[in-house]
Amino acid sequence: MSALPIDTGTRVTLHFALKLEDGSEIDSTFGKAPATLEIGDGNLPENFESYLFGLTAGERKAFDVPPEKGFGQHNPSNIQTFKRSEFGPDMVLEQGAVISFADARQGELPGVVHRVEGDQVEVDFNHPLSGRTLTFEVEIVSVEPAQTAH
Repeated sequence: MSALPIDTGTRVTLHFALKLEDGSEIDSTFGKAPATLEIGDGNLPENFESYLFGLTAGERKAFDVPPEKGFGQHNPSNIQTFKRSEFGPDMVLEQGAVISFADARQGELPGVVHRVEGDQVEVDFNHPLSGRTLTFEVEIVSVEPAQTAH
């Protein structure tokens, strides 16, 4: 029996690590319990899944993920300016603070305070990892056919 390669319709158990250009780790399951996901279930961004296709149990690989395949390029138009009065009077607004906004569909949209100047507050809605080249390391523990719902 040959090893099942990762493809749509497979359940994958793996260890992964996501690192910045300088090698600092953003997230990792190495040394912990592995993650299990079905390819296409939305637990892993589609572009990250594409790196896994064809790998089999026991393989370990590292991939450089450019911004356009990761979290996108940093977009200056995603930095919005608000008046201080649009925030609650007790809200602490300092650089780096994360604030939750509602998007057009009432979903949660996090923004990071970029700058506060007078009564102007600049909020950056870019993903914190946008514009960054990342290293995506994986070790495939197992690959099996996905369970179908009955």
